[in-house]
Amino acid sequence: MIQVQVAMIAVDAEGSPVLLLKPVDASRQGVVLPIWIGPMETAAIMVASGLAEGPQRPLTYDLMVRLLEALDGVVQRVEVTHLLQGTFHAAITLETPTGTHLVDARPSDSIALALRVGAPMFVAEQVLAEAAMPDITQDEGETLAQFNEFLEQVDPEDFRNN
Repeated sequence: MIQVQVAMIAVDAEGSPVLLLKPVDASRQGVVLPIWIGPMETAAIMVASGLAEGPQRPLTYDLMVRLLEALDGVVQRVEVTHLLQGTFHAAITLETPTGTHLVDARPSDSIALALRVGAPMFVAEQVLAEAAMPDITQDEGETLAQFNEFLEQVDPEDFRNN
């Protein structure tokens, strides 16, 4: 597993949000993992990252944090575990008084929760090998142009294994 952080949220040519994750380890930098997410998850990640102001009432992810706290549970880590037929899969590792529990989840939900509780985020090496692209967050010049071209031409179906 490779530890990652949220690099940025971009928008593709069709207006769909794309979450970009990049490795924390300097020796692994130079790539980002694009994950298409929904508008609600985008808002939740932006609020948790401090990029947007949240609503006055708690979001679902805030409720999840409160429920975990009430049950003495802690998010140990979240992992993007695999890519299956173009869909990313993730897992949340919880530590509770009854032991360690692995919970299946969408990457966007896992990341929104991890950001709220400060839990580390990881991506499986195989997932990065299959779906990573050059990191556009480091070089605003040629790499950004390449990424914009990628977004104009890519279809999420391109990540499906045939």
